[in-house]
Amino acid sequence: MTAPHAPEPALPHYPFSTKGDRLAPELTELRGRCPVARVSTNSGGEAWLVTGYETARDVLRDRSFARSVLGDADSPTQDAPILAPELLDAMNHLQQAGLRDEVLTALGRNQPGLPEDWVADITRAGLDAMLAEGSPGDLQRHFAAWVAAQCMCRLLGLPFEDRERLAARADKDLTMVTYSDQELAANWEEIRAHMAAHMAARAPGRPRGLADRLADLNAAGPAEKALTDEQLSNIVAVLFVSGYEDFASFLGVAALNLLQRPDDVEALRADPRRMPQYVEELLRCSVVLGNAIPRFVTRDTTLAGALLKAGDLVLLSLDAANHDPAAFTGAEDFDPARSPNPHLRFGYGRHHCPGAHLVRRHSDTAFRTLLTHLPATLRLAAPPADIPWHPNRMAITPAAVPVTW
Repeated sequence: MTAPHAPEPALPHYPFSTKGDRLAPELTELRGRCPVARVSTNSGGEAWLVTGYETARDVLRDRSFARSVLGDADSPTQDAPILAPELLDAMNHLQQAGLRDEVLTALGRNQPGLPEDWVADITRAGLDAMLAEGSPGDLQRHFAAWVAAQCMCRLLGLPFEDRERLAARADKDLTMVTYSDQELAANWEEIRAHMAAHMAARAPGRPRGLADRLADLNAAGPAEKALTDEQLSNIVAVLFVSGYEDFASFLGVAALNLLQRPDDVEALRADPRRMPQYVEELLRCSVVLGNAIPRFVTRDTTLAGALLKAGDLVLLSLDAANHDPAAFTGAEDFDPARSPNPHLRFGYGRHHCPGAHLVRRHSDTAFRTLLTHLPATLRLAAPPADIPWHPNRMAITPAAVPVTW
């Protein structure tokens, strides 16, 4: 009589944490032991989780790993299903319609729609509202979410009065496991319909922002290349949701990280010109990905010794990669003098995030304003371990960053 086989051990379930106070220890353990590991996902499926820096770069530059295919109806997912292909592959859809350059100009190095003095003014306005309410204040509400919403509304040409409604729906859209597929689809349709109505009410030739410019260009271009109204409103909604959530997440987590280092705060007050270096190191070390960057395997291949099959889902933990000691000396240390600092926060190569300039430039302005406008006695009003976090967010976000002064 043969002995029964021992049951297969359960796969580790990813994500391991959606708190940004530290890198989940499971990611550090996997990176050292098995940088391409099999995991289970929120969707009930399986995927390969990549935690090493060089391996993550290999995936981002290798055309064997695609993103666009993940928008197909039968493709694997890590969380909620993708409701339309253009939601995951917006830039390719924009390129095919001749609209990509308009978005890249709006998000590029100069960003004519978001002048630096305006960003400084709106940052001061949010901080003044916090000061008026009295201590303790909340930098997530009056700094991170405020600046991010202001920037995205102005960039797209949306009335700032829409921010609370849109931000609440963006928060819901990027919340994992809590809502049913039907609830998420209905929530997304509200965001999409809002953008469609906004663009439909435009005065042609007199754009209020990027959304109207895209609609005008789409209407004026060749009909055979044009996006449908639904496709375009989906893409404008993606620009708002991803831009707002990612920026608000980073500003909040970065503020929390910076305020834990009073010596660095003092160094920046004394020499604000060093802020770009600090922003780069905050981008590297801040833990902001609640889920991971997905890719689809297009052909059988080997990755760091693991055999991947066509059709497999690959998840990149860029937070883990950015803490890889093989790529960064003193990876667990906060070192604003780190040079070079080739972190993967915005991806790599052809998969570089088009919003990178926006986050870098306006984080610099916002943090400079924060440190010059608020009293020098500014400090956290709670121990870092007691900071609350929104659960199950794809973009890790503090529920509050309480401060006093």
